[in-house]
Amino acid sequence: MNIRTPSLRLRLFFLIVAPLVAVALLLGFWRVIVAQSTADELFDRGLLAAALAISRDVVISEGDALSPRTRALISDVGGGEVFYHVTGPGGIYVTGYAYPPVARNGVKTGAPAYHVADYRGERVRVLRMAETTTIANLTGETVVTVWQRVADRNRFAAELARRAFALIGVLMVTLTFVVWFGVQWGLRPLYNLKDAIERRTPDDLGLIRRPVPRELQGIVATLNRLFGQVDQSIQSHQAFISDAAHQLRNPASALLSLAEALPGVTDPAERQRRERALIGAARKSARLAEQLLSMERLRHGYSLPDTVFDPVEMAEEVCADLAPIALARDIDFSFCARIEGAVALRGDRVLLAAAFGNLIDNALQHGGPTLSRIAIRMETHGNMLHLVVADDGTGLPAAQVPIALSRFGQLQPSVGSGLGLAIVDEVARRHGGAIRFDPVDEGTRVVLEVPLDG
Repeated sequence: MNIRTPSLRLRLFFLIVAPLVAVALLLGFWRVIVAQSTADELFDRGLLAAALAISRDVVISEGDALSPRTRALISDVGGGEVFYHVTGPGGIYVTGYAYPPVARNGVKTGAPAYHVADYRGERVRVLRMAETTTIANLTGETVVTVWQRVADRNRFAAELARRAFALIGVLMVTLTFVVWFGVQWGLRPLYNLKDAIERRTPDDLGLIRRPVPRELQGIVATLNRLFGQVDQSIQSHQAFISDAAHQLRNPASALLSLAEALPGVTDPAERQRRERALIGAARKSARLAEQLLSMERLRHGYSLPDTVFDPVEMAEEVCADLAPIALARDIDFSFCARIEGAVALRGDRVLLAAAFGNLIDNALQHGGPTLSRIAIRMETHGNMLHLVVADDGTGLPAAQVPIALSRFGQLQPSVGSGLGLAIVDEVARRHGGAIRFDPVDEGTRVVLEVPLDG
């Protein structure tokens, strides 16, 4: 089942744009606060300018009228209507609207005071200012009260905020387009790399050599390493198939020749000899096929079973199967388990038994004409179990051990396939162990060592 995930382009786009949107929202919220503060400051200054102009005109005209310039100031200041009320010395009404908003606290001379009040059902911002003046030979405190609707201030603040939001919106839209196409352009090397990989075939697993950005160099290196491993695996399979075909050709031809010749043999003794030869060739072919399958199974996609078994019992069974072959050739065959207490191995019992049997069969097949003794021992050294097969045959020089352990490696023409020791080596490594050849004065001494369970 394919799990659909967002494209890398979308992920990068949202990773970049999402923080920008968050910053834009915070910036917009801050601009609203700043716009309201700016509107309050501007309107308060306008009220103060209007109050000072009214106070000046009242003194100059002794309360008769306001100058045209002052009236224009009052009507235009701050973008909203300004109301005013003036009382002269002794609280005498001088000019303006009859009933001003009521102040909660008294007004000190020379100290303008702002407050918010209700005026005819509307919220207003009020400035009261008192000065000592002389009007018509009367000297006393003149109080100038000016006020303006709060709604006018809020409209002005909203207009400032809208302009700020419009500017932020234009910037965000521009940035969104820039980021979208910028990410597309930035991912172009990745798309080019994808196209290069798509053009590859199983016959073309060479290294990717095109220049890529630094961020993609690790991916390219990993792909090159994977291509190398796949190519090596394919070559290994092809070599194995070629070797297997070569190894199976001769036994198959021998079987066919023996089978074709058998019906024409009338002599009972000769026919019996031909039948034994046919059975022997069939056994050899079956063993070779079994070894080929075991080797390929070990090398590709094999996992050890998690089973525990008694290695002494396993070794006794293997020795019991091969002892008649050795005794029939008048070979001294012995097995000794130098182990105190119970021991256990964890892994594949069948494979370990086959590996142990291959060591004994290798001694029987390649011991040469001088072979007269095969001594098998099982012993423990620390946490390792040693299966030792020693013989007095022709021996194996140390320089030729790597050849003997390779697949289809044969030091000289023989009835073997060259897979026995290679399988033993692979089984040992799969179980965390190893195979080694100890130097001896006579014959061969090979040791299969694997770790004990626990």
